[in-house]
Amino acid sequence: MTIVAQVLIALTIYSVWLIRPNWETVYRAADARNLKEEFAVYRLPIWALYLVGFIKILLASALLAGIWMSNLVVPAAYGMAVLMMVAIVMHLRVRSDSFLKAAPAVTILCLCLFVAL
Repeated sequence: MTIVAQVLIALTIYSVWLIRPNWETVYRAADARNLKEEFAVYRLPIWALYLVGFIKILLASALLAGIWMSNLVVPAAYGMAVLMMVAIVMHLRVRSDSFLKAAPAVTILCLCLFVAL
């Protein structure tokens, strides 16, 4: 069952960061229409967008590689969990956001903890 969670986490991260970074979704902070605008809403510099994206893709890849190299799974899951906690905090800082906007990060956080524990 943890392998299914690993794949689900990885595919979700790939989808958000590689396939649809410029798509409008109901989960973007405030009225942001893409990831760049969302990071601007959080008042983060553009380099943070690229750093976070790189780390998330790296951790998602480690979760997939962990199917064959099990020693990668726990560190990757904990690393992704930390990033999801930060994402939740960032959504909460945007006081106009409803809990719905943080729901994907909460879901991925729960999956990461399930995988890690």
